[in-house]
Amino acid sequence: MGKGRLEAFSDGVLAIIITIMVLEMKVPHGAELTALRPLWPLFLSYVLSFVYLGIYWNNHHHMLHGARQVSGRVLWCNLHLLFWLSLIPFVTGWMGENHFAAAPTALYGYVLLMAGIAYWILERAIIAAQGPDSLLAQVLGFDAKGILSVVCYALAIPAAFWHEWIAGSIYALVALMWLVPDRRIERAIATRPASAPRP
Repeated sequence: MGKGRLEAFSDGVLAIIITIMVLEMKVPHGAELTALRPLWPLFLSYVLSFVYLGIYWNNHHHMLHGARQVSGRVLWCNLHLLFWLSLIPFVTGWMGENHFAAAPTALYGYVLLMAGIAYWILERAIIAAQGPDSLLAQVLGFDAKGILSVVCYALAIPAAFWHEWIAGSIYALVALMWLVPDRRIERAIATRPASAPRP
């Protein structure tokens, strides 16, 4: 089956997730700049989550760009990823409202961990649907950065109970690691012979 509906649905869900997240930031009562001071933890958690959602959208787009078609298994794996991403507004708000307390910060990491695992499962499902000789199978191969991210999340969860800023720093470092999008798929498509079938 074609991939157009999956891409459109995923883009729509991610847009709604970001919208819900920003609506959680309530307008302060007061016209002075000092009225914004209590909102800084919520704003900081919003920025971090916005960056993460942008990273997922960017890499999801690149991965599907290299796919020719999707299967029923891919559709379910994509829904699995969107489920975990849809929890980001909740854990973002809880973490920000409670000034990065241990339990909310650990739960935030758990959601990131499960989203990272879900993305890896989706990636493997798409590669399986394309076949072992597909462009994605050749380009993505062993996903070292994805595995490292999951390991970092797993370490950050217990670290939140030791000191929440250690966990927060790990989340920020993983986000920085992914800010530069994976260009392997773009390069592979650009250098493919003109006679090769388009995805």
